[in-house]
Amino acid sequence: MAKTKRRSVLKLAGGAAAASMGGMAAILATGRMPAFAQQRTVHWLKWVDFVPATDTLLKKQMMPEAEKALGIKINLETVNGNDLQPRITAGIQSGSGADLIMSFNSYTHLYANSVVDVSALAEEVGKREGGLFPYARAICSNGKIFMGMPWAVIGGMIAYRKSWFDEIGVAKFPDTWDSYREVAKKLKAKGRPFGQTLGHTFGDAPGFSYPYLWSWGGKEIDASGKVVLNSKETVESVKFMTGLWKDGMDEGGLAWDDTNNNRAFLSQTISATLNGASIYIETLRKPDQYKTEKGLPMNKDILHAPLPKGPAGQFGFHLLQSNMLMKYSKNQDAAKEFLKWLHTEANYRKFFESQKGFATPCTAKWESDKLWDADPVMTPYKVAARLGQAIGNAGPPDAKAQEVLSKYIITDMYAKAVQGMPAADAVKWAEAELKKVYV
Repeated sequence: MAKTKRRSVLKLAGGAAAASMGGMAAILATGRMPAFAQQRTVHWLKWVDFVPATDTLLKKQMMPEAEKALGIKINLETVNGNDLQPRITAGIQSGSGADLIMSFNSYTHLYANSVVDVSALAEEVGKREGGLFPYARAICSNGKIFMGMPWAVIGGMIAYRKSWFDEIGVAKFPDTWDSYREVAKKLKAKGRPFGQTLGHTFGDAPGFSYPYLWSWGGKEIDASGKVVLNSKETVESVKFMTGLWKDGMDEGGLAWDDTNNNRAFLSQTISATLNGASIYIETLRKPDQYKTEKGLPMNKDILHAPLPKGPAGQFGFHLLQSNMLMKYSKNQDAAKEFLKWLHTEANYRKFFESQKGFATPCTAKWESDKLWDADPVMTPYKVAARLGQAIGNAGPPDAKAQEVLSKYIITDMYAKAVQGMPAADAVKWAEAELKKVYV
């Protein structure tokens, strides 16, 4: 039988006594933090919102409320939207990073093997709020799991200066590409071109180039997954774009990101641009700063309209945001609790109302909300989530479709053409790039 030394007995007894006394003595004696003091933390990474009031609301009011309600420390981090995908990739590769990461479009499909299924919450919210729109379901679910919790759709509409259109005798925004080009040409001649990015930026570039392609009848793939981009319809769309760009667009747009067109519009160097509602909302927020050349509030001179229709119809591709719970997260239960808290109606409403229509919710309930009646200028955005067309047309918005989007192949097809590449060659290049993905 092993002998127990007196010193060991005293040490054990002292530790037990200290632990029974509680407080700092117990902590020092055991060498461990008590379980109740180990606070759970959730790190949420999202974009820098184009409506600054929303990030202020989240940081100063909603995150403290969530911490109090859930007993969870919330670390909210915001980055430029173009930096989200690199952060997702880095987190997966290193096995550490934010617990919840905002996803754009089909990042959900691209990273499906690296995220936690959030079907239970998505279906619960959908059932409670009149159903998820098909666009949100297609982007966030592969039919087996929900790779992301649908958050919002950032509708893309054209913001334009009503008085400048009136000056050239145009009382209504043009609804065909031919009339769009004609109006743009007249306004460019007056030093007020249309502005559009064809750069590598997450929102405005694909938000224009994809619906434009579809409206001419061009498609990335067919329903079987075969690449069908190289068609007469696609070539015609590229030819028209080269003329439109020269005739009516600010040709510096090739290098723009999602903020440059906002600044150009607010500085009155362009007359129209595809955008979320952030330009208009900014003029509402700072009416004394943003005035027309006549000294009137600019917010009284802005209207919104959808992209024009082409030979094959009228389309919209709107940025769909969801929040992905990463598999590497060691705080999955806490993150799920936080997501559930965010999506209770009372809490989500605070976000929704702070957006003033910039973000459209992903469930049917909100389309009839009274907010849309408060400002007629914002009303066109309310249907964005219902009418959005997903990438990969006419196939699914899967990982391959997202890879094509992330590589900006469709946008680059048009960018190459407006910089001098013959239309047929630009389409052949894009088709070859798509075939590298759809193998």
